[in-house]
Amino acid sequence: MHHLPLLLGAGLLAGTMNAIAGGGSFVSFPTLVFVGLPSVFANASSTVALFPGALASAWAYRRELTGIANIPLGVLLAINLVGGACGALLLLATPSTTFDVVIPWLLLLATLTFAFGGKVGSLLRRYLHIGRTTLIPVQFLLAIYGGYFGGAVGIMMMAVWSLLTSANLKAMNPAKVLLVAAANGVAVLCFIAADAVWWRETATMLIGGLIGGYCGAHIARKLDVRMIRCIVLTISALVTAGFFWRS
Repeated sequence: MHHLPLLLGAGLLAGTMNAIAGGGSFVSFPTLVFVGLPSVFANASSTVALFPGALASAWAYRRELTGIANIPLGVLLAINLVGGACGALLLLATPSTTFDVVIPWLLLLATLTFAFGGKVGSLLRRYLHIGRTTLIPVQFLLAIYGGYFGGAVGIMMMAVWSLLTSANLKAMNPAKVLLVAAANGVAVLCFIAADAVWWRETATMLIGGLIGGYCGAHIARKLDVRMIRCIVLTISALVTAGFFWRS
């Protein structure tokens, strides 16, 4: 019981971070590991805990939702639902000992994407342009990653989208929030069906994530996200280093 305030605070911070700049799993996942959950169950429980906050953010953005580069939002949504399910099933099939080895590298990938994804996307736009037929399989792979782990998947999505359209990142953010929520949502159903969720810890973090997700979507319209990104990068670097040391 003495861990519940920590879980509530972690959920609040993670939900807010996801709505503003992403990276909420850098807070929720290690917190659940810290309080004693095995890594696979911690990842599944983190996804469940942050999902209502992602839905709240998507609801707050509902009037701004649109497709990407003339690809209907419904098509992208279907891709993310199927990919998210595949990623979740892949996670459930991964032994905890194997996931313990993989997770530091996934955290490193997410940290590097968070730090340099926007710059890499801008650089690639000068030399590379992809078409709709290329975006669809890439989006499916990103959805699989979203269902499996999902760290910085929203940034990965927008980096890929920027190779197809010149729309600014702020305009793409509502679609990103919805599609990440879709991949997570179907993963949540898989995790619940597989009894991979530790409900007391998850429910406590979920309450905080729900509040943070809704408030963060409104804050994001007014706040300069650079400060938040610096905080997220600091947290992600420390968490990644900690998991490499732990492994």
